[in-house]
Amino acid sequence: MLSIVTLISGRGSNFESIVKTAQKEQWPVKFAGVIANHAAAKGLDFARSQGIPAIIVEHREHATRESFDAALIEQIDALGADLVVLAGFMRILTPGFIRHFQGRLINIHPALLPAFPGLHTHERALEAGVAEHGATVHFVTEGVDEGPIICQASVPVLAGDDAETLGARVLAAEHQIYPRAVKWYLDGRLQIEGNQVKLSPPEAQLIKL
Repeated sequence: MLSIVTLISGRGSNFESIVKTAQKEQWPVKFAGVIANHAAAKGLDFARSQGIPAIIVEHREHATRESFDAALIEQIDALGADLVVLAGFMRILTPGFIRHFQGRLINIHPALLPAFPGLHTHERALEAGVAEHGATVHFVTEGVDEGPIICQASVPVLAGDDAETLGARVLAAEHQIYPRAVKWYLDGRLQIEGNQVKLSPPEAQLIKL
């Protein structure tokens, strides 16, 4: 049975979606812990309600990113993580951290990468006048939002949308594809080839909602 450790900074709605999907579908998986970088992260409450260890590694107690990431690595390794899931973890990870978990560190980004990496994706999508927006699950590499793509979901940009309404539609899409991507990983169906992810047996890696 593989173990998942999740990193959060806020409400952890994607983490909640993954856990609830795993429970509904009876995945053979252990949620070994949830780590937040501050005590106010609301997702810690959900973890506790599910009997999942809720751990705080306070970033403000570390003078450098390297020191903070070293503390994270120590905690994650102690929990025995086979997969590390970033679910709204609002810290820039150091190259050393990323290398330590290479190939078993995944993230979800609220845009159809490679479009709109970084922050404020919904506002930027609206400013650009795109017809479709969405979300991407990808392996994490040292380049920001550049890692191999596991799966994506696209949603239409509707007349009258603002960042809030578009963001809500994208978040609903995230809750569909993140559990799917995690299950593919747990089932051993993902193979990284260069900067692409091959899914075996093949299945749609882009869904339109």
